[in-house]
Amino acid sequence: MNPAAGKARARQLRTRIERAFARAGADFEITLTRGPGHATELARAAAARGCRMVCAAGGDGTLAETASALAGTGTPLALIPRGTANQVAFNLGIPRNIEAAVQVALHGRAVEVDVGVVDGRVFTLAAGAGLDAAVMARATPALKERWGFGAYVYAMLKESVTSHRRHFDIVADGRDLHVGAMSVLIANVGALYTAFPNVRMPMAPEPDSAWHDGMLDVVIVEPASVPRFAGLLARLAVVGFGGAGLLHLRAREVELHAVPPAPVQIDGDPAGETPVTAVALPAALRIMVPWPTS
Repeated sequence: MNPAAGKARARQLRTRIERAFARAGADFEITLTRGPGHATELARAAAARGCRMVCAAGGDGTLAETASALAGTGTPLALIPRGTANQVAFNLGIPRNIEAAVQVALHGRAVEVDVGVVDGRVFTLAAGAGLDAAVMARATPALKERWGFGAYVYAMLKESVTSHRRHFDIVADGRDLHVGAMSVLIANVGALYTAFPNVRMPMAPEPDSAWHDGMLDVVIVEPASVPRFAGLLARLAVVGFGGAGLLHLRAREVELHAVPPAPVQIDGDPAGETPVTAVALPAALRIMVPWPTS
């Protein structure tokens, strides 16, 4: 459990999770993470001990660290979404309510999910370079603790004013593309969601299958002004994927260079600068999700 994720107090969160597992009659052990990378260590140790499942209580960053240890092992990963954005949980239909998420962990179904790897680091949501990475860096833990999802809105408004287009060189499965853009997103899942209101913005032509198609979706965002960028987001939310200002590629391996070098984020966490290389690992991770309703 990541005690720093989201806005809930760690002690209250831990108590609710303990009660939910105990009421279900499950054998469980809760360990708090102490900092970056610790979730990976804990998950790797749990899998080595033969635990039947590892449950990550936190946000997309905690999920990615846990997935780094479990990818390729066959050990199922369950998720209790307690972060600020919880994008992977939204895409997989995992409820945010603690008690409902625990029920999914114990009684849901394990599905095979793709992951991406950037320079040895696993991601489950997306890696990106440019404006999106600058937004993630500006939305500090302190801002997210204070404002929740509003921290991302604030960061987007601030960065949209000062950000500029870069020249990106992209190699996708051997195909070269040279383009000027504000941001390049390498996505493993198919959509982004806002919390209030709950709006879905697709990042791929077929967002519902993006997390298990064995490919990465490369989304190139071109608009260079705040009004055009806002219009693009509104169109994604209302009309769907496509249209002016967006380019889309699908590939198993993506090399990304930028001039000048662009900041990089991996699953919402700052991760240096370009150049980077991302590779898809099909069906590498098993995640517990709800059973279909029909």
